[in-house]
Amino acid sequence: MILLKGWRPRVREVGITIGSLQTGRNNAITDVEGVRVGHTTLIQGHGRLEPGKGPVRTGVTAVLPHPGNLFREKVQANVFVLNGFGKSVGLMQIWETGTLETPILLTNTLNVGLVMDALTEYMLEQNEDIGVTTGSVNPVVAECNDSYLNDIRGRHVKREHVFEAIKSAKDGEVEEGAVGAGTGMSAFDFKGGIGTSSRVLPKDEGGYTVGVLVLSNFGSREDLRIDGVPIGRELKGFHGEGGGGAGSIITVVATDAPLDARQLGRLAKRAANGIARTGSYTSHGSGDVIFAFSTRNRIPHYPQGAVLQGEVLSETAMDPLFRAVVEATEEAIINSMFKARTVVGRDDHVLFEISIEKVVNVMQKYGRL
Repeated sequence: MILLKGWRPRVREVGITIGSLQTGRNNAITDVEGVRVGHTTLIQGHGRLEPGKGPVRTGVTAVLPHPGNLFREKVQANVFVLNGFGKSVGLMQIWETGTLETPILLTNTLNVGLVMDALTEYMLEQNEDIGVTTGSVNPVVAECNDSYLNDIRGRHVKREHVFEAIKSAKDGEVEEGAVGAGTGMSAFDFKGGIGTSSRVLPKDEGGYTVGVLVLSNFGSREDLRIDGVPIGRELKGFHGEGGGGAGSIITVVATDAPLDARQLGRLAKRAANGIARTGSYTSHGSGDVIFAFSTRNRIPHYPQGAVLQGEVLSETAMDPLFRAVVEATEEAIINSMFKARTVVGRDDHVLFEISIEKVVNVMQKYGRL
């Protein structure tokens, strides 16, 4: 297989089809109408680590459930913690109320506090009533550790970077790989980062869309599987074994299906199956958090009455959504690796891009292409 210089394909663009359901137009979380994604990528300096100064290989990614005012028009949501070795904030109120009222921001572990502060400031600017005539706000920030490549002690993601990611968020195609929060991340000892995928159910199953975005920073090389093929074993000696192998993954699931918060919790749990299909066994030090929200029934901050109206999908109609989220999660993870380019970080640590040509050769060897 010959690739054009400067271009890295997504998994489907080399003929690998994961699952049986159709993808959305962009095969991205933004195929769920209203959802937007924005990134700010920070790359500065090279060579020896000077804690607090650099080199910098990090960023922030924002996922917006809709383009309106999220505080005033919340979306139903839930969170599943597959493994709790993480420093995310905002989970408790989502569990309690079943709603999401800010964008979901992704960044590195030691930057959570600063990003949370900036997100709070953004929400205060958008809503002058917060803390005056109404309650507070629940900022949601999740993280993975990018210290193998990045000066994580420097906490280089600042207020302006958070605002930029939120304000630049758009629908359509989503930039993937070593961008935004994914700039310094590792996946199966290759370069990882941001990946996305979507599935659209047949009309007779509701025609709903499920979109997934991941921040992949987990896994050991020998465990990697793509569509069931043991790619990692075949590529075990390729370009070293950098990155450490434990790490974490943050997963954001969006859908336009009319699900309540409890059902969204069920959907979030199934994303764990998609993570497992790529070879993860959820190691001790892995912070694996899965968010799920529905754009269908918005919850007003100032309701007109005591009773809210809205459709809720029958439990017996959930299976196609479960299949969709598993397939989309698996593909999003592989896309995060396919689109990521080699990055040299602090102390000249290197995370190499996965060789797509070698992956294709292995898939052919196993009769899958």
